[in-house]
Order: sequence, then C-alpha cells, then structure tokens
Amino acid sequence: METVKTGSKIGRLTVEESTKQRRNGYVVWKCRCQCGREILADSRTLRRGSVKDCGCSGLRPGQRDITGRRFGMLTALRPTEERTGRGSTVWQCRCDCGKEITADVSRLISGSRKSCGCLRHPPLKDFAGKRFGRLTVLEYAGKEAGMHRWKCRCDCGRETVVGQTLLQTGKTKSCGCLQAMTYRDNLKLMEGTSVTLLQAVKGGRLIKSNKSGYNGVYYDKRRSCWVAQITFQGRTKYLGSFDQLENAVKARRLGEEIYDEFLERMESTGGDISGEGEGRKES
Repeated sequence: METVKTGSKIGRLTVEESTKQRRNGYVVWKCRCQCGREILADSRTLRRGSVKDCGCSGLRPGQRDITGRRFGMLTALRPTEERTGRGSTVWQCRCDCGKEITADVSRLISGSRKSCGCLRHPPLKDFAGKRFGRLTVLEYAGKEAGMHRWKCRCDCGRETVVGQTLLQTGKTKSCGCLQAMTYRDNLKLMEGTSVTLLQAVKGGRLIKSNKSGYNGVYYDKRRSCWVAQITFQGRTKYLGSFDQLENAVKARRLGEEIYDEFLERMESTGGDISGEGEGRKES
C-alpha cells in the first residue's frame, strides 16, 4: 500500500494536509473531493482505498467504482440505491442509442448485459431493391413479433414476406421453392417413385411409424392377426393376413420383388427408366 502524503490521489479525493487528530492510532488527513467538498479520513482507510470520495458517487465503502467504464454499448454513469438479491449494486447506464437503463454490476462485468436491449432488435435497414439469394426485396411489410419484415419476389415468380434478420443472415434465400427443388433432387423421383426411399427400405431402413420391426407388416388387433402390405407408385397392395409374424414377413419380402424389378430397370437404363434414353436395352 502506498504511503499517504500531501498531494496523494485516492479515487476522487486529493489529500491536502494532515491534522492533529488520530483515529485508532492513525493520522487523520483533510481531503478534498472532486465535487469540492472536504472530508476527513485516516491513513489506513485511504491506503486501503476503502474511501475514494466524499460520498457524492453513491458508492459504499468497498464497492467497485465503474463510473465512466464502457460495457458493450453501455456506459456506467452512477450507482443507485437499488441492490440485487445477492447484494450487487445496480448502476444507471446510458446506451449508445441514447436510452438510459439500470443494470446489475455483476452482469455488466461478466458481459451478459451489453445494451439497453436494442442489440436484440436490429434497427430497420433499407433493403428495397436488394437481392438475397433468389429473392428481390419489393417493399417494407411492417414489424411483427419484434422483427422487421420485407415483401419479396422470388425468381420463380411467387411473392413472400420474410423477416429482415432471416434475409441478412442468409437463412432464407427463396420463397421455399429452393428447398423443394433440393428435396426433390435428393429423392431422385422417377415415374412418381423416390429411388432414394426405395433404396433405403431395401437397405433395412424402418419407417418411423413402424412398430413391428418390419416395413409393411403390422398387427391388426381387431382381427388378431399379422397383416402384410406394400406401397408402390402411390398404391397400396394387400399381401395377406397371417397368424405368425414370420409368415407375414415372408409375404412382404416376396412383395418387395416389385422394388427389385424397378431398381434393376433403372440401373440398366442409366436412370432413364422410361426406356427412351441412349442406354435403352432391347428386350
């Protein structure tokens, strides 16, 4: 700890001169605060920094002085009389947007509070005429649920309303047609049938709603039997009812020959299962 002497600076206090007073054996000094007020403080208190002003700052002995410090967009102005449940000082702060708020000092220092809330609600931007992916912004469509929204026209011709943040971050790039196109490509649709899904089923992938452990096989409680069926090109074919699960599974596997024929035909024609491509084979 530094020695206290005339001219020493402790917080907002300037030590002017010693007095003849003693407090618990320590010299008592006359100090002047930046606000102009004079106070008396002993050497030990000054060395420890327990007192840094005349009381004009509102700080209690031992409290951290963050006056003037910046925390994100917030500048600490002064402490208030308010305290949190844990005893932390609540400070009056000014945000860069001009709004004043109160904030817990612990949240300011930890970085969990960086603005008056304006960071969570981005300001309105001029997006009219700009392109985002397949979308061209036409006009402002108002604010809903705290988000600015813009009316846009997609390259496919359809109009849609999209949130400003979704456009800015690139999370939305079309009216939905881009996702539909991608999904359709991933399915590899041919003759109205998804090659991808057929291959997945043949590979042992179970449909989510399945409870028997075998695709196309379910237990009919009303008739107390196992039922086998198969769906192909939008049509479901009944394959029979059985007392034993294994018999229903055998019927289903026999029915899947229609899948095998379809996939073999696709491979033999290089994906042109209509039979009109260059890779067509004569039967």
